[in-house]
Amino acid sequence: MLKIVFLDAQTLGEDVSLAPVSSLGEYVAYPFTRPEDVVARMAGCDVVITNKVRIGQKEIDACPTLKLICEAATGVDNIDVAYADSKGIPVRNAVAYSTESVAQVAWMMILSLVGHGAYFDAFVKSGDYSRSNCVTNVEWPFFELKGKTFGTVGLGNIGSRSAGIAEAFGMKVLYYPTSGKPHSDRYEADTDLHSFLSRCDVVAVHCPMNDRTRGLIGYEQLAAMRRTAVIVNLGRGGIVVEKDLVRALDEGLIAGAGVDVFTQEPVPNDHPYLSMKHPERLQLSPHIGWTSREARSCLVEKIAENIRSTFANL
Repeated sequence: MLKIVFLDAQTLGEDVSLAPVSSLGEYVAYPFTRPEDVVARMAGCDVVITNKVRIGQKEIDACPTLKLICEAATGVDNIDVAYADSKGIPVRNAVAYSTESVAQVAWMMILSLVGHGAYFDAFVKSGDYSRSNCVTNVEWPFFELKGKTFGTVGLGNIGSRSAGIAEAFGMKVLYYPTSGKPHSDRYEADTDLHSFLSRCDVVAVHCPMNDRTRGLIGYEQLAAMRRTAVIVNLGRGGIVVEKDLVRALDEGLIAGAGVDVFTQEPVPNDHPYLSMKHPERLQLSPHIGWTSREARSCLVEKIAENIRSTFANL
């Protein structure tokens, strides 16, 4: 019987059944695992499942029974894939399970930023509207998306879905191929990042973290954007340089930003995002893009299928 260990099962929540995975063998789930406990908890396992817990050379070498590493996500930047491959241990991730969820959260942020949702909500709840002698509030004007330009950094499953939503609003769509090579017949590519950013009213980061995208958008790139533009990062923390984004927002170089991913998760309490001069220009969420109930259920099924397909006799 396979021994299956899930190192950070709390990331999938308690409202989604893990039975498709737990039924495949002797299953042990830990809500959270500290780096110093990984080796001990992996001991004797055939399959290890991780969402964000790092598995590197030390952890792989310490577990000679290990036959499969399952990433409970799409990105595998927390796993030393090359070393696992050299040891004949496959790494299987889950592809396209959260496309709808991430695109929806991206547009939740975009619509709130463009429409100043937080400001108008607070205006009414604070009593300022009740004290006003005007039926409306035009102090924070918003613009219509129709006729504006939406740009996605990356045009994979999620970037394509986000682009489709932009089209529904009547927006023109551009994309920046992080590989440097255009690959779509449907949308226009701009392979010059400075040019791409300068042409967009809304930018969504929907690409993985790799050597080409780490630190891709810093202060110089943000300064190339329109002052009325907004950017949302639903890819990985560190693709947009965090301290540079704070500076650009506080200086008014761009109108707003939404961030769902961070270089350190959870964010430390001294993070520059938490001490901005203009916090109203930044909308934050705690890496929830992938977490719709439907997406998490799909993720469990994909993990189970990765295990079944690896051990075909199950």
